[in-house]
Amino acid sequence: MIIGVDGNEANVERRVGVSVYALNLLKYFKKKADRETQFKVFLRNPPKDLPEESNYYKYEVVKGKFLWSQIFLPLRLYKKKNIDVFFSPAHYLPRFCPVPAVVTIHDLSFLYFPEDFLQKDLYQLKNWTEYSLKQAKKVIAVSKTTKKDIVKSYQLPEEKIEVVYNGYEKNIKYQIPNIKYEHIDHPYILYVGTLQPRKNISGLIDAFEKFKKLHSEFKLTIAGKKGWLYDKIFDQVAEMGLEDDVYFADFVTDNQLMFLYKNAFCFVMPSLYEGFGIPLLEAMSFDCPVIASFSSSLPEIGADACLYFDPKNPLDLVEKIKLLNDNPKLKSELIAKGKKRIKEFSWNKCAEQTLEVIKQTAIK
Repeated sequence: MIIGVDGNEANVERRVGVSVYALNLLKYFKKKADRETQFKVFLRNPPKDLPEESNYYKYEVVKGKFLWSQIFLPLRLYKKKNIDVFFSPAHYLPRFCPVPAVVTIHDLSFLYFPEDFLQKDLYQLKNWTEYSLKQAKKVIAVSKTTKKDIVKSYQLPEEKIEVVYNGYEKNIKYQIPNIKYEHIDHPYILYVGTLQPRKNISGLIDAFEKFKKLHSEFKLTIAGKKGWLYDKIFDQVAEMGLEDDVYFADFVTDNQLMFLYKNAFCFVMPSLYEGFGIPLLEAMSFDCPVIASFSSSLPEIGADACLYFDPKNPLDLVEKIKLLNDNPKLKSELIAKGKKRIKEFSWNKCAEQTLEVIKQTAIK
């Protein structure tokens, strides 16, 4: 069996979210490649920092600058019909795929929060995702919440969709990073994620401003790359006069991120919508207690290892931060539950289950 894979999400310099997912799957595929199960990974550009090729794990660069998955990749697949099944780790299948195909859907945030996306990206996500869902023999959803959203929004039969949770591991040796964070001399609340409206950072800032009136020593650290409409977040901080209390760390390395988690008072994930929520597990793995919004997949992933709040009610978040601050025992309990919770998730488990879905699709 030869499995074709779209490897472009993994072939980027700064890997976050879906790129991390795609890379971990490729690493597992490389380990499992043998005479019976071979892999051909298709790329737009030559591989950079990807698993090395072997006799049964190969890369193929298909040239094409635009509409790659809609024109150039399909032409290649039809020209040389030398794969048995095709897998896309992120939403888009090749147009007119000549073999059975499997696609992973991470979330449908573009349907619920269209204002978070550029019009060009929104058009692609809506139309190409719909096409991929209809054409796929099997669909992988990264949570039960995402599966429910797919069934509701696209009327797909439930039996067509398999839930395979994302993995989580941070196999890095901790070293104190050579960087100065202005807020580490104070207790600080931490947010990690892209700066965009559906992440509800404005709600977090509102809650922080109210909590700080009660505990002036606290700071807020926001780590993550700039997304869509991020200017409003900076404007809000300025309008509230919080420039000295809110620190924007921008994109951080794994080691810097570990440092931020390990030294934070708590991690808050205030999102209005998440398909999975890897930062929850990230925080737990570094002994950082978690407060998360009670929305979409977050309670499914965090289970009893988080405190939850209404993301549309900043006062509810204030109460949860106060509860954690006033109760050291609760903080210790959340840390212990978090360490137990993360054992439920691994990239090895995720990749093994994903490969099984792909193989079964090829056989049927």
